[in-house]
Amino acid sequence: MTLARRLFYLLLIFALLGGAIWWLTRPQPVAVVVHEVGRGKVEASIANTRAGEVEACQRTKMSTIIGGRIEDLPVREGDHVKAGQVLMRLWNRDIDARLSVNRTQLITAGRRVQEACALADNAEREAERQAALVKRGFVSASVEDKARTEARARRSACATARADVATVEAQMAATEIDRQRTVLTAPFDGTVAKITGELGEYATPSPPGVPTPPAIDLIDESCLYVKAPMDEIDAPKIQPGQVVRISFEALPDRVFAGRVKRIAPYITAVEKQARTVEVDVAFDHPEEARGLLVGYSADVEIVLDTREDTLRIPTAALREGQRVLVLGDDGVLSERALKTGLANWDQTEVLEGLAAGERIVTSLEREGVTAGAQAVVDDDGRTR
Repeated sequence: MTLARRLFYLLLIFALLGGAIWWLTRPQPVAVVVHEVGRGKVEASIANTRAGEVEACQRTKMSTIIGGRIEDLPVREGDHVKAGQVLMRLWNRDIDARLSVNRTQLITAGRRVQEACALADNAEREAERQAALVKRGFVSASVEDKARTEARARRSACATARADVATVEAQMAATEIDRQRTVLTAPFDGTVAKITGELGEYATPSPPGVPTPPAIDLIDESCLYVKAPMDEIDAPKIQPGQVVRISFEALPDRVFAGRVKRIAPYITAVEKQARTVEVDVAFDHPEEARGLLVGYSADVEIVLDTREDTLRIPTAALREGQRVLVLGDDGVLSERALKTGLANWDQTEVLEGLAAGERIVTSLEREGVTAGAQAVVDDDGRTR
């Protein structure tokens, strides 16, 4: 074998070895999940910073005005009651006794009125007869004066007796008010949520500055709404009537429609760095809310604006600086800057920088996903 041929074979072996080394050490294409840019609806929305909760339109935590022993407890927790129904009564027999005395006094005072006023009427008639006799000269004028003085005295006694009746009636009214202080009645139709106290126990009203549990917690569950805290930064964006989507941890598969009903006129500072504004949300269809429990934790999403049939991409595909990675037809990833519009946690509107049908990468967290890298579409991340 000639030297030239040996050299040729040697160079061929080196070339094959070099090609094999390059093939084995070449960069492997990274598998990526892609999304095909398309058109659809995009909404700008905000959500509550902490969990909201279901509230009743009417709820009262009632306590007795005065302290006393619980003598009657005709309701139990969970009972449905009507407005005016007695919920709790304290021992009040002393007040009933006073009321009985007042009634007797009223009867006595009424009879005194009849007696005094009858005497007054009779005295006035007598004074008129004496006046007629004076005119005829049968009696002296002093007799008439005496009769008229007697009539005025009797009429004054009649008025005093009537005043005594009014006094007794006022005493009865005051006693009845004292009696009402020992009785709790329902101010509206509702459900008894909680009772604090048992028969025979002593009920104590809350003194100033010392909170105590209410004797009766009454809820009107026929009317419900959601109260949710929103970040103070978002407060200027919220207006009554805006569309709201309501969801509950207890009902993960349902979304309720609602609208902003009220925005609190002040900021609540739960913690130094947690400053929020309370927003009340009414259900669009109150009948759908029936059966929800007061106190359910709730999340609300307030829709600020909407774009229909606009170019959009998943918000998760955006990198810092409003940039995305685009997978070209040659399999190479390229970075592209976008001009975006409305956005929420799910979708972002694209105003400039992309066209419908282009493929963008959504698996940004994977290693090796950078501009200039070769990429292939992951079998689990086919173009959507």
